[in-house]
Amino acid sequence: MRAMDVMTRDVITVGPNTSISEIAELFLRRRISGVPVVDGNGKLLGLVSEGDLVRRVETGTDPRYSWWLDLLTESSERAASYAKTRGKKAQDVMTTNVVTATETTALRDIAGLMERHRIKRVPIVRDGKIVGIVSRANLIQGLASHGDLEKVPSRADEAIRDSVLRELNAQTWTSMLTKNIVVTDGIVHLWGFVRSEEERRAIKVAAENAPGAKGVRDHLNIEPAHTAV
Repeated sequence: MRAMDVMTRDVITVGPNTSISEIAELFLRRRISGVPVVDGNGKLLGLVSEGDLVRRVETGTDPRYSWWLDLLTESSERAASYAKTRGKKAQDVMTTNVVTATETTALRDIAGLMERHRIKRVPIVRDGKIVGIVSRANLIQGLASHGDLEKVPSRADEAIRDSVLRELNAQTWTSMLTKNIVVTDGIVHLWGFVRSEEERRAIKVAAENAPGAKGVRDHLNIEPAHTAV
């Protein structure tokens, strides 16, 4: 399997001037732990993860250097830490040396990247622009659907997945930001979260109506209700 077979295409992104408070709110509202930073043309500039927001001066969790550690630490490193813990925008805190892959990168290689770099997601780029993202959850979805990450979906499976995604992206009653489609041997596997049983049923209908679909496996979950505190 390749990145294109399991990647989330509707990627939540932010701009370099998006505020830290907006990003934190986005993490909570969308239940995500990282977001790519792109310019006006969709070019990938960096990535902001939960880890980038943990050490902040506002919460008293910013790194404190002792005098002797100051002597051993490069001034550029201390300057970067200062900006990261006090910056108010995505461009101030984002990681710029982002590990990426292409649409045809094998999932085994993406799994290797995640393990080697200790990351949870890999942006998928084409000509420098982000076209999708593969998370650990996507890898598990691919494994659960296919049973073998080495298996390459047929052209027919690719066409079915494209058809279902096009149909759902055209609807106003759902969003693919929290969902994923994986197709194996004509069987459409539905993953992610829905807001209601009605949305779940409608998504299943869309999958069943896709040309060539032989069946549907529903792995969708209802999003837990938000409670005021």
